[in-house]
Amino acid sequence: MNGGSTFSFDLSWGAHYADGRTRFRIWAPNAGQVEVASAESDADQCDRFEPMTKGEGGWWELTTDKIQPGDNYGFRFDGGKVRPDPAARGQGGDVHWLSRVVDPEAHKWRTGDWAGRPWHECVFYELHVGTFTPEGTFEAIIAKLDHLRDTGITAIELLPVAQFGGQRGWGYDGVLLYAPHQAYGGPEGLKRLVDAAHERGMMVFLDVVYNHFGPDGNYLPEYVPEFFHQEISTPWGAAIAYDEAPVREFMIENALYWLTEFRLDGLRLDAIDSIKDTTDTPLVKELAARVRETITDRHVHITTEDDRNITWHIERGEDGSIPLVSGEWNDDFHHTAHAIGTNDQESYYKDYDPNSAEQMATALATGFVFQGQESEHRERRVGEESVHLPPTAFVNFIQNHDQIGNRAFGDRLRSLTSGRVYDCLQAILLLAPQIPLMFQGDEFGDTNSFCFFTDFDGELASAVSKGRKREFKSFAAFEDPEAADIFPDPNDERTFELSRLDWNRLTQPIHKRRLQVTRKLLSIRQETLMPLLDGALGGTGMALVEGLGFVVAWELQPGRFWHLVVNLSDEVWDAEGVFESGALAAAQSIYTNHKNAFETLRDDGKLCATCVVALLSDTPLIAEPDDE
Repeated sequence: MNGGSTFSFDLSWGAHYADGRTRFRIWAPNAGQVEVASAESDADQCDRFEPMTKGEGGWWELTTDKIQPGDNYGFRFDGGKVRPDPAARGQGGDVHWLSRVVDPEAHKWRTGDWAGRPWHECVFYELHVGTFTPEGTFEAIIAKLDHLRDTGITAIELLPVAQFGGQRGWGYDGVLLYAPHQAYGGPEGLKRLVDAAHERGMMVFLDVVYNHFGPDGNYLPEYVPEFFHQEISTPWGAAIAYDEAPVREFMIENALYWLTEFRLDGLRLDAIDSIKDTTDTPLVKELAARVRETITDRHVHITTEDDRNITWHIERGEDGSIPLVSGEWNDDFHHTAHAIGTNDQESYYKDYDPNSAEQMATALATGFVFQGQESEHRERRVGEESVHLPPTAFVNFIQNHDQIGNRAFGDRLRSLTSGRVYDCLQAILLLAPQIPLMFQGDEFGDTNSFCFFTDFDGELASAVSKGRKREFKSFAAFEDPEAADIFPDPNDERTFELSRLDWNRLTQPIHKRRLQVTRKLLSIRQETLMPLLDGALGGTGMALVEGLGFVVAWELQPGRFWHLVVNLSDEVWDAEGVFESGALAAAQSIYTNHKNAFETLRDDGKLCATCVVALLSDTPLIAEPDDE
């Protein structure tokens, strides 16, 4: 690839260095005076103050050659305290420190002509930078990229890295949304990671949060109160004022900044159902459209998390193109897999039947489980029809950071269910035509806890710890009152340390075997399934279910049918009569987790316990359901 390329995105907000000068801009419509405060790179106290000029629309601006890359700076409003830049590209320290001027073109990209990879080739691996390696840095991840590539991972997805309060945390409490976390290696470290991933043919996605700011270090309400709607509340405080053009641009440019300046391949938009947007055009719609219009020279992708089961953002064009969002995280698939694997019926799991595979088959065949039905947990109808969408419009997973870390003790599915059932669930995930996502360590069956952790001080730290205990007090994990005594305190550094991925497990045969199976499944996906997903058809999924046994079929390409035949029970499934007479004789067996399972199914009509078989054929093997 061509070396020496540089990329820069000219932001409306913050500090932008180019051609030896730095331009500072900030929106503060009601401020009487704004100054840029600065200091040499090795100083933590400002000794220079330069006034900014107020222009139209409440924007303040200053361009100077006196403040250079590496220098620390901040803004002073009406003679008050110096505050960090809310759009800083980098920080000199934590969120309460001065910001740092960054030269966006300092990194010389070795992979400047990287064109990305198409959406259907995504195999996601979600990781948390701070716990993925002992070092907890962007740089340290590079040493693990060959392992991930050789496993069959095509896209790493980083939990949010925007600067948040403290040194450790999940990242969803970010307050400086343009600054890669200083403890992880800052903007320089992230660019080196992306470059290294692209050299290996791997994509890099970033989780971003546009529904709230964190509670520690968010100074925007102090000097730009117009950034928020005080009269509209959210679980995290006042709602972001997306009807203000500068605020809207702050977030849309943030997305474009990550994709352009860091050459990221995509973004995952966190909890878009919690974005309180009072305008006629949803932020996500405008943001996704701007991304598509702006970046046309390579593949870029957007995924979303939204518990409303809506579909307008993931609709496809008449030619199968993706106008807005590439894929929606499908919590429904996870929930039904978890319920079957664990018999869990607490909280939202009460909506999912652990004794039947009908909901899982529905999610695989048609997208969501809830497509307008009544949800007992939410006490209302949930969802929209999704049957017409191609399976690649959904991102499936059997666990992720939320579904592990938001359990009381951070326990993984592998430690909650039998090895046989886990084996089936992983095979379903990786061999279904939906886009699969694994969490760090899933490839080798890690059972180490991944807990919720923070790094707050004083009253905020105490409030988070107490609130976490209250959140779980009614759960079965606390039926024994003594359990509360060993509950992992989010603010205790030991909780963070215990959540680190244990790479030493790869020396143990049981984990070596799990990695071997994962690699086999992903090799099959890449070689056989992935080519069928390019332009995969929508509205073709159909399923037949008998208890915990089911068959799902998709016509992914005209005349090419992919099937999963699954038995999640501990008993043999008598599937005779499920298939069209003689159809199995013409099917190609692609995978089975039990020797001779396909032959027994074909010859005797029986599928052994806890078994998954993947088949490819020129015709559907099961009869299409009646329209009635």
